[in-house]
Amino acid sequence: MSLAAVAAQAPILTVTLNPALDLSTAADEVRPDLKLRCDKPVVDPGGGGINVSRAIKIMGGASTAMVALGGATGTRIAEMLKADGLSLVRLTAPGETRQSLAVTDRATGGQYRFVLPGPEWHTTHVADMMSAITERALAGGWVVVSGSNPPGVAPGFEQMLTVRLKDGRARLLVDTSGEALRALAGSSIPVDVLRMDSHEAEGLAGRPLPLRGDSAAFAAGLVRHGAAKSVIVARGADGSVIAGPDGAWHAEAARVPVVSAVGAGDSFVAGFVLAMARDWPVPEALALGAAAASAAVMTPATDLCHAADVARFYDRRVVTRLA
Repeated sequence: MSLAAVAAQAPILTVTLNPALDLSTAADEVRPDLKLRCDKPVVDPGGGGINVSRAIKIMGGASTAMVALGGATGTRIAEMLKADGLSLVRLTAPGETRQSLAVTDRATGGQYRFVLPGPEWHTTHVADMMSAITERALAGGWVVVSGSNPPGVAPGFEQMLTVRLKDGRARLLVDTSGEALRALAGSSIPVDVLRMDSHEAEGLAGRPLPLRGDSAAFAAGLVRHGAAKSVIVARGADGSVIAGPDGAWHAEAARVPVVSAVGAGDSFVAGFVLAMARDWPVPEALALGAAAASAAVMTPATDLCHAADVARFYDRRVVTRLA
């Protein structure tokens, strides 16, 4: 597989229900009770699905970003997405779009992330959003639901969406956390692909998962119990594993200096779903996701992966069958 060749792909729709305007800055030292003089902030449109669409574009793919936006902050994000050349479908959120703040402490290198809640959703908003996703999802394509659900969107939304997308309308990849992830893990309505990090996997398993085989066995158990057709567990610097109909596989992460982990998971999802939309084998899709995640951690703040780095790491990929 080569990233250099222009390849046909199935349509990809990314969904961001709880976007944020991401502000990133730095201070000499982060201490309580003081006025902290910060650098001029870098401002980016944020949210799981938005980042996935941005990374897909970086890697030469195409997607449509469906984003729930409200108020002046929402309008600003929409303008930024259009300026970036993304295809945007704007949903009307029930209130002002939230903001988030990331502050790097130059003295320690640590990063502090402050994430505000989004506006409260009600039943009618959820129903309208569900209909909008279903109408935009194209047969043979992919829908990516990534990021947190806003207040008022109950756990189980992804399962309802799975039912709406059945009969081949589109395949669904979900990358979420918290109550939504716990609901998916206990469901018997399988999404096509469910992704989580190792901390989340250990929380669900109720035990440590120190080895790749442990993560793979846990993922395979979720598949057997009907939570998803395939389950991905991201193991940070140890790469990612997937378990599903094609067996269990591990893709190594590149050994790179870590500048910021922000956006690494979204870059992984972008690489994986882009490869799947191009009909690549699952192990190669896992490798492209791992390459994109490795590239993302090398960039500061809310920057995502760089195409040249992704191609370089993918060319050096190491993928191993686990089961």
